Amino acid sequence: MSKIIVCRCEDVTLDELQSGIELGYTTIDELKRLTGLGTGPCQGKECQAHVAHLVENAGGDVVQLRPFTARPPFHPTALKYFAGVPPQRVDEGE
Repeated sequence: MSKIIVCRCEDVTLDELQSGIELGYTTIDELKRLTGLGTGPCQGKECQAHVAHLVENAGGDVVQLRPFTARPPFHPTALKYFAGVPPQRVDEGE
């Protein structure tokens, strides 16, 4: 088992992707759903092209090699906004 990382954000290895292809996953989107690749902070900018080449080399349909839909990462929200605490102005303490 090799530890060649294809998706650094989600630690998806080449072996995991090749196993998915052997199981019959033939599109980038299917491999994304199987392994979680492309769901990290880079949203597939680092790994998507590599996965497309893997699928194409395995005989996948080139028409099906469309990129998956990238979704922007969420931003954490402070708990005080859910608790109804009004924001304080900087000059209130003076």
